[in-house]
Amino acid sequence: MSAATIAPVKDDARIPVRGHLRHTGALVRRNLLWIRQDPESMFDALLMPVVFTLLFVYVFGGSIGQALGGGQDGYVQYVIPGMIAMMSMTLSQGVGTGFSQDFNSGVMDRFRSLPIGRGSVLFAKISVELLRMLFATTVLMIVAVLVGFDIKDWPGLFAAVGLSTVFASSIMWVFLTLGVILKNAQSVQAMGFLVLFPLQFGSSIFAPTSSMPGWLEAFTDYNPLSTLADASRGLMVGGPVAHDLWVTLGWSVAITAVMAPVAIHKFRTKN
Repeated sequence: MSAATIAPVKDDARIPVRGHLRHTGALVRRNLLWIRQDPESMFDALLMPVVFTLLFVYVFGGSIGQALGGGQDGYVQYVIPGMIAMMSMTLSQGVGTGFSQDFNSGVMDRFRSLPIGRGSVLFAKISVELLRMLFATTVLMIVAVLVGFDIKDWPGLFAAVGLSTVFASSIMWVFLTLGVILKNAQSVQAMGFLVLFPLQFGSSIFAPTSSMPGWLEAFTDYNPLSTLADASRGLMVGGPVAHDLWVTLGWSVAITAVMAPVAIHKFRTKN
């Protein structure tokens, strides 16, 4: 590692909190300006909630809704809270791919040569991705209302979005770590798919778990996406909340406590 890289790392400990906040704000602005210059980077946040909502409501809604006893309208009330949970997980991998691209383009070398807080770079990335997730959630709710979702509890809706944001921020530390240790964005996407696919479909997001095989139902009991979807469902349309809420928060705290130090350490020591 060169002296130019080591010096800013040592100086990082002497940067005051106000300095870290200022650096984070400047980097958030930089990332937002990049999105403004490259609006295509928002296509996934815009189109994903539209495509998934229409797909699951109109392709699977009739059969699954009938099994639930409420038809397609009943399935809309069931699946939309779960899709808020899905957005928090799916869009989280964008922070890893973006981080990897910045490394490969040399942007990160420039950042690490500047006297700025190392953590500021990571927190800025997470902040912008959370804004993208909130944008996607807004699009999702607009489409949900158009297909018949009934917002019965506005405070519950905001609480569900807040819970999803907390969980997403924890998962982003996982993808930040992958963005540092893997060689390119394609590898991050491939690894993300391997993580996301079983967690999303082996959960209660799209269908109740009671009809699943015993071994899979046991897996869903420990799947944080199931507890997040069930907590969001309880907050938005009614039902038990407390257990799933606390389990989801527990997962969020545990993932952040483990992965945030790892991501920061890998970022500081990466050559």
